[in-house]
Amino acid sequence: MILDRLENAMRYAPVHPGFEAAFHFLKQNSLNGFKEGKDQIDGDRLFALALTTKGKGRQDARLESHRRYIDLQYTLEGSDFIGYEIKSACIPDEKGYDCESDIEFYANSPTVWLAVPAGSFAIFFPEDVHAPLGTEGYIHKVVIKVAVEWDR
Repeated sequence: MILDRLENAMRYAPVHPGFEAAFHFLKQNSLNGFKEGKDQIDGDRLFALALTTKGKGRQDARLESHRRYIDLQYTLEGSDFIGYEIKSACIPDEKGYDCESDIEFYANSPTVWLAVPAGSFAIFFPEDVHAPLGTEGYIHKVVIKVAVEWDR
């Protein structure tokens, strides 16, 4: 997991071949604004989901993880609180992994909460179980999905 401000983003570009394009997209569109919905950046390998929504609060935010995509969650307005838990301590819920949606939910609650204020991002790899939208207020955020497998 990585937590930092957008102005420091390029130091993480070498971590994954899709990160440079993802950060470029965030920086370019932060100046022009983000439209709600899905933006294709590089086909199914790299796309963004922009949303404005009311948070669920810490009590209702559910732990989740993904296998095919890395989540790069960037807060534009407001402040998100994202829960975190070590995967080995997590108990999958009865539905298990949903391959079509690339998501698995967990029955337990996070033991750590991260503040992700406006201008900050958090990156969650497949081994990072996280609970987004832990804020009580409204938030405007962009989630960039970066394919784990990145073959040309």
